[in-house]
Amino acid sequence: MLRIWITISLCLAARLASADCADLPTKADVAQLAEQINQWDQAYHEQGRSLVPDEIYDQALQQLQHWQACSPAPPPLYQPRAGKNAHPIPQTGLAKIHSQAEAADWIKHRADLWIQPKVDGVAVTLEYRQGQLVRAVSRGDGWQGEDWTATAQRLPAVLQHWPQPVDLVLQGELYWRLSEHVQSRTGSAGARSRIAGLMNRQQLTDEERAAIGLFVWDWPDGPAQMTERLAQMTQAGLDTARYTLPITDLRSAQTQRQRWFTEPLPFATDGVVLRQSRRPSAADWQAETPYWAVAWKHPPQRALARVRDIEFGIGRSGRITPVLQLEPVELDGRRIRRVSAGSLQRWRELDVLPGDRVSIRLSGQTIPQLEEVITRAADRSIANVPDPARYHPLSCWTPEDGCRDQFLARLEWLGSADGLDLAGVGPGTWKCLLDAGQLTGMLDWLDAQALPPTCGTQLAGLLQPATERGFLQWLWALSMPPSGDAAVPERWTMLAARTQQDWQTQPGVGPHRARQLVAFFQHPEVELLRARLAAVGIDGFAEDRANARSE
Repeated sequence: MLRIWITISLCLAARLASADCADLPTKADVAQLAEQINQWDQAYHEQGRSLVPDEIYDQALQQLQHWQACSPAPPPLYQPRAGKNAHPIPQTGLAKIHSQAEAADWIKHRADLWIQPKVDGVAVTLEYRQGQLVRAVSRGDGWQGEDWTATAQRLPAVLQHWPQPVDLVLQGELYWRLSEHVQSRTGSAGARSRIAGLMNRQQLTDEERAAIGLFVWDWPDGPAQMTERLAQMTQAGLDTARYTLPITDLRSAQTQRQRWFTEPLPFATDGVVLRQSRRPSAADWQAETPYWAVAWKHPPQRALARVRDIEFGIGRSGRITPVLQLEPVELDGRRIRRVSAGSLQRWRELDVLPGDRVSIRLSGQTIPQLEEVITRAADRSIANVPDPARYHPLSCWTPEDGCRDQFLARLEWLGSADGLDLAGVGPGTWKCLLDAGQLTGMLDWLDAQALPPTCGTQLAGLLQPATERGFLQWLWALSMPPSGDAAVPERWTMLAARTQQDWQTQPGVGPHRARQLVAFFQHPEVELLRARLAAVGIDGFAEDRANARSE
């Protein structure tokens, strides 16, 4: 349904005012969020454009309402322009619930209940006189909306004639037809924004008209009983009965809600609607949330989060990754506190700083992913960004100033399954040794006598298998650049003697990789590591000039 601007009532304000009003943003930030929502509303109501996903809009509006309830003087907010056509029966809108507990509480006080998918499109009122469609009005503010009659009368999905010559009003959702759409997998796929844009255009192609569907979700002035309403709508040619099913309790509602969330439908949805069969006379309907129906929303696929701080992690290869520290948010049952910006370049393109609000979603249902900046802080601080020229694949072999992150990343790789495969040795192990002052170089831990007991009494035993690993495994652990399908002799001196031209004769090694391999074997810090490994007896690392000359 089209968004309704909900003026904060005294009851809502009183309820929110009892919530935590500590740690409020500045007045400038509140005003900025209000202005951003104003822009979204104006684009949506006046141009039919949805600038942000609906779930992000809902969360932003909820945040603003909380702030306004805590503020004695909320900033003015956008009011949608009144349409030219009054609804013959007001469109009520729906209150939203999000949890099983809320659904159970709503259900237990009611009888003769039904469930429908909450189709993600744009709401419309269809008015018939003597069985003939004479008017179609957009949702607007619930009391009046835009005149869509000319367009609706040319939509194949819209019923143009009622079987009997009677006056009646239908309320429903115009949606964009989707083939085998699974909501849990692909989300709303921009369906609402697309249909809103089409309905605000003067002309539609035949293909566009055919791609618009209609789901009638209510007949306000129809028969009192749902079963009779559905029977007559089916007789008229509407498919309302197919998607309006009886429920008996919370369990049956949950089952059907999950089915519509995970199985194919011809439209996008953002939840389900729970309805009583009986409701007041249509003459008593108001443009406000009713007691006889409620929207049970699907779990949000995106979350709006405020950025607290930005940390810049430096990986084993010297790659700098900005990581946003967030005020915790819930997403698909998980509490998200941080999200990567991906790369320094993408962070700069997004221009995200502390105080900004960003949209995040779960990639593959597991990894938080930064999508975009939703609002920017009124007062934006400057981030202290590491110098990219300082870090590269051959930097930070020791934990000197500014090298802690890359040095630890090297050690983490060295002990991982991709390196020496040291079971029981992880990032916490290396951090403990570094904090204890026992690591001034990559291989200081080879001296078992220097291992502090505070990092684990069994640590020496966990590290001991490293001395049993072979030459090639040590090379990968030390981050030797990939060498394609090249033959890699198990002697350091033979590899160190190879020139760039020598490497380029090997299969799978191009000029860039050849330069990296030469630089690795000739780097002074790498040479020190070689000498240390030779000293503890790792085969292949000892000096052997004769072998180097004989390659």
